[in-house]
Amino acid sequence: MKSSRNARAAALLLAALGAGGGLATGQDRPESILPPGFNDPVQPAPAPTPAPAPVRPPASGAAPSASNPSGAVPPPPLPVAGTTPSPTPSATPTPVDLTAYELPAYARRSLADVGATTAESAGLSGSAFGRAGGRGIGTLMHELDAPLPSRWLSIALRRALMAQVETPAGINGADFAAERAWLLLRMGEADGARAVVQSVDVQDYSPKLFQVGMQAMLATGDPAGLCPMADPAIRVSGERGWRFARAMCAALGGKGPQSRALLREARRGMQRSVDTLLAEKVVGAAAGGAVTIEWAGVDRLTAWRYGLATATGVEIPDELLAGTRPQVAGWRATAPMLDSAARVTPANWAASQGVLSHAALVDLYAEVEAGDGQNSAARALGRDLRTLYGEGTVDERLALLRRIWDGGEGRRARYARQVLTARAATFVPPSAERAGDAPRLIGAMLTAGYDIAAARWWSAVPAASNGWAMLALADPRGRRWSAGDVDSYGDADADADPQRLKARMLLAGLTGLGRLPIDAAEQLAQPLGVRFGAENAWTRAIQAAADRGEGGTVLLLAAVGMQTPDWRGVPPEVLFHACRALRATEQEGVARMIAAEAIARL
Repeated sequence: MKSSRNARAAALLLAALGAGGGLATGQDRPESILPPGFNDPVQPAPAPTPAPAPVRPPASGAAPSASNPSGAVPPPPLPVAGTTPSPTPSATPTPVDLTAYELPAYARRSLADVGATTAESAGLSGSAFGRAGGRGIGTLMHELDAPLPSRWLSIALRRALMAQVETPAGINGADFAAERAWLLLRMGEADGARAVVQSVDVQDYSPKLFQVGMQAMLATGDPAGLCPMADPAIRVSGERGWRFARAMCAALGGKGPQSRALLREARRGMQRSVDTLLAEKVVGAAAGGAVTIEWAGVDRLTAWRYGLATATGVEIPDELLAGTRPQVAGWRATAPMLDSAARVTPANWAASQGVLSHAALVDLYAEVEAGDGQNSAARALGRDLRTLYGEGTVDERLALLRRIWDGGEGRRARYARQVLTARAATFVPPSAERAGDAPRLIGAMLTAGYDIAAARWWSAVPAASNGWAMLALADPRGRRWSAGDVDSYGDADADADPQRLKARMLLAGLTGLGRLPIDAAEQLAQPLGVRFGAENAWTRAIQAAADRGEGGTVLLLAAVGMQTPDWRGVPPEVLFHACRALRATEQEGVARMIAAEAIARL
């Protein structure tokens, strides 16, 4: 495995698996999630009772102390192109007197198992991440370079991160939720992150979960989501952002005079800027007022600016959006307060990553087509979809499908169009005369998991074709193959040739799925340059997790192995080990879809 991403994966595993079999953490301190000035100490108000003294962030790596019992630090910034910010680890939550907010004992949720959905819905057991090594699992989540190249791996990992599973030993349940939510945010899954944050009772939040909780609410454009957190958060954090949150929440609660007083206190000592104006706009919107936002002179988009602008309907300039990392497209694609026409462009990225399902993408284009927006290209595509699902001959449908597929600009947009047409592709009956369209038809069906419908094309696809390769990997019946079948598929010599890359992935996928005899795999591995026997920290870790039956850990480690922008950077050995471990943890369906996706997207 020669790629720099693999070197990163191995280094990450060595760090996570260090320290006496337990798992060590060592994250860098992040920048703040908030604009400059929002972390300056708040000056005491001239009132009989001064504002609580802020808790200052410790130096990187500093331990909690009597003067700083929580070890709290500012939350992370909105991802900017070329950077990977992250929340800083915090100590075990400091006990806070939240008597006014305490739930009765029967209504409180345990930190022993945290999550927003059932483990069964994700195809996992309650101990999906194991019962030990929580600090190492947290490190892997914290350091993972998302987004991932695989749509299907992203979908499966999202389900695992959202599932209600046991909290491993060595990590606080609230911090475990925070790391999962932060990874979901970096994957573009803002709604999933919010759900995980809200699966913990506020009285049990750690400083880190307050930190990530603010990020999740801003990513979903929901300042009202900050309200349950604002008062308890301000007791463990000196961030000015929580003071602005209190002002906004008072306004949202109809407490105008209190809101204005809190707003004056929050911005004391600060110059008026787009950041304070956005908070004022939330307060003003709640009170029926009006605040004008000007972006002149703003050089970057922070989470504060993104979240409050989105919540209040302020249009963000394209040049500021262009400077953010790609997962922000996932946040925008699922933002219900944005016009459907504005969500279409980020929806291509979101669909290719699994943030949007096939059905959600079709619904979005239908909404655009039925509306009066100005996105003429999206409306035209919506009309094509309406025609595609209407009456027409098979040849007419196929011609329309070709036009939709060919209309995408770039690899990601073309793949998003396959997601868009997944169900429509099932309407085309198998035929040898249509074999030339089989790869894209099969690839489209498999984006939505229509493996049984795709398998109908066995009788029509030529042997050793791309359509045959996808079916060989995705076939739910699990038929076995010989060395000759794989050898005839990849006959190109150049390492960078797409067909040779696909042949290597086919070999790795079939071997990992147990569909190719081991002697046949070994026979083909050397000429194709695949080293199944190579070992490193990552291969040993994913095999050990599979042996323990930890399906969530296997998914996380598969993601660690695939830290690369697209499938061309994924080594076949990673696909082999990932498929084998997924199959061992009863996730063969996910493994089949991931392997077939490799052929479709290379």
